[in-house]
Amino acid sequence: MSSASEKLSVGEKIGYALGDLSANLIFQTLMTFIAYFYTDVYNIPTTTASAIIFFVGLFAAIIFNPLMGMIADRTNTRWGKFRPWILWTAVPFGIISILAFSTPDFSESGKVVYAFVTYTLLLVLYAANNLPYAALSGVITGDMGERNSISAYRFVAVMVAQFIIQVLLYPIVNSIGDGDQAAGFETVMTYLAVGGTILLLITFFTTKERIVPKPEQKSTVRQDLGDLFKNRPWVVMLVLTTLVFVTLALKGGMYIYYFENFVSKEALSTFLENFGATGLDDVAGYGFGLFNAGGIIFMIIGILFSKRLADRFGKRDVFGSALLLSTVFIMLFYFYGPESILLIFGTQILHGFFYGITIPLLWAMIADVADYSEWKNNRRATAIIFSAMMVGLKLGLTFGGAMVTGILGSYSYDAALTEQLAETVNGIKLSISIYAAIPFLIGIGLLYFYEINKRMELQIEADLKERRTP
Repeated sequence: MSSASEKLSVGEKIGYALGDLSANLIFQTLMTFIAYFYTDVYNIPTTTASAIIFFVGLFAAIIFNPLMGMIADRTNTRWGKFRPWILWTAVPFGIISILAFSTPDFSESGKVVYAFVTYTLLLVLYAANNLPYAALSGVITGDMGERNSISAYRFVAVMVAQFIIQVLLYPIVNSIGDGDQAAGFETVMTYLAVGGTILLLITFFTTKERIVPKPEQKSTVRQDLGDLFKNRPWVVMLVLTTLVFVTLALKGGMYIYYFENFVSKEALSTFLENFGATGLDDVAGYGFGLFNAGGIIFMIIGILFSKRLADRFGKRDVFGSALLLSTVFIMLFYFYGPESILLIFGTQILHGFFYGITIPLLWAMIADVADYSEWKNNRRATAIIFSAMMVGLKLGLTFGGAMVTGILGSYSYDAALTEQLAETVNGIKLSISIYAAIPFLIGIGLLYFYEINKRMELQIEADLKERRTP
């Protein structure tokens, strides 16, 4: 393999990061609004929406993502293995993103079929685009310090996308649609899709693959799969990623219901007046946006601490400690009343800061797992290793998203009611606190079995650098 430990330019790091900005304009919309879009905008029953999110997501995660990993690892073009997939999928991904958030006037069964087809195509194209994109970070450089740096750039971009979607999208949808959320979603998604397509093309043209497998390296699908399941850090990362995204999808998808149905509109209105927001027609929507904004801003601050802490203490230990602290703040939400606005917003800020530290590390750790596999087996299969992250991401999105609609249904949520039952409101409150904390806590326990600590990171990097030197 080529020696590829040189420092990367700021331009290439930014160019790479723009790919995640693009993908997250869609992913964050799915994680935050797909349940709400299906139940309250397109008027699909909660049980049906839950089934679509669950079964389509399960197919994409278990079947298509590993398949895409094997295909990408076996792709050979003049542009490399992974960059061409970013180019090939950019336009189709943008088109299907618009269609998935459109609301054609079909019968109830027609709506279900339309949602099923468009959601399936969206997740398939997302995998075909984002799995090679993620694997690209493992072949841009072999320097683990540079990978930490790339991850920091990348996840600042993710936070920008998260800010756009979680803070601005809902008020903009209501404003552009002039009360018609269906029209608002379709218009906003058109702008996001066009912008996202342009960003993906920039990523393609500004990045380079430097770690190239030796021409004589050949492996069968059976060998690749065998290497995976003998790779304990890979198994840990698969389960850990699933658990993390279960929590993100559950609480992220439930927050809009929390603000619409639990938080006191009067207390929230008084709070918003401190920021100059008076006479608002959509108090819950603006409160929801400001709540997310506080968390995202402090996530970005947390990301800025991530590289320095990881370089000093190792990714695993920093990730586990920060995730534990962020979980404590999630659980605190259960103890707040509807008028505890300062506590609600302050806790979100503190949760955001500690969770932000973990964000770049999750992806940098999976790149380390790809190196670990090469170190152990003397064969590199980057994309199928990264499929752990994508499988976990999709499974987490699937389980968490289905849990949103499933929990709402089990607690008797009715979109037609202006005021929900007390049991429904309690279910919403449990979902963003206790229920959301459980997967994080299990994930923290799993890190005990993840053996790539700071000492092993340095050993792997040194050994691989020696092997790759001609």
